[in-house]
Amino acid sequence: MRWTGPLESAALLTVLRVPARAAASTRGVLPWAPLVGLVLGALAAGVGVAGARLVSPLTGAVLAVALLAALTRGLHLDGLADTADGLGPLRGRERALEVMRQGDVGPFGVVALLFTVLLQVAAAATLLEADRGWAALVAAPLVARLAMARTGLAGVPMAAGSALGRSVAGTVSATWLAGWVFLTAAVLTVADQALVAGAAAGLLAAELLLRRARARLGGVTGDVMGAMGETAAAVTLLVTAAALPW
Repeated sequence: MRWTGPLESAALLTVLRVPARAAASTRGVLPWAPLVGLVLGALAAGVGVAGARLVSPLTGAVLAVALLAALTRGLHLDGLADTADGLGPLRGRERALEVMRQGDVGPFGVVALLFTVLLQVAAAATLLEADRGWAALVAAPLVARLAMARTGLAGVPMAAGSALGRSVAGTVSATWLAGWVFLTAAVLTVADQALVAGAAAGLLAAELLLRRARARLGGVTGDVMGAMGETAAAVTLLVTAAALPW
């Protein structure tokens, strides 16, 4: 395992400036993505709690989601919109991939982006009203990047023409991913069992999206990875909010 991986992952997945040598490689991006997610989640939770206490839970939720978008350059949100445009309409594989590579956002992308962000904000606002709800804001980005890391397992096909897909294919070992899953489950269980239900639902939603992408696109692209992350985060927040004892 490359121990420069955390810097490689941060270089691609965040706005953090890292040494040029680390930024030149993508081999550590997916293996260390959960660690990046944990750091992002801690920052978002801190801002969310501060906003909730100073103004309102809704304000804290908006600030938390906005911070995540800013720290990731909106990369995963862009992937969500592009993936929705590619998977939404009834079109062939080649045309779907072509649409996803274009810079504009179509109606399916706008709708998916709008409702996903609204769902994240609404669920986060509800969670910030609970005593330990802030923990879900830490967990959601971690779960999101755990779902993304799953695409780096050997045997996961990459869609034709995906440069990022080719560079990260097979970079995550099953043992490494299992370790992250075990660690995440252990931490979430200690924090609150509602988080375990939320995380499981988030990973399941991302898996369903992955299967849809494989069937329609022939494999994974960078956009699909981002879409999986945003989907997993939204479902994690939603299910955790519903599962918390009130």
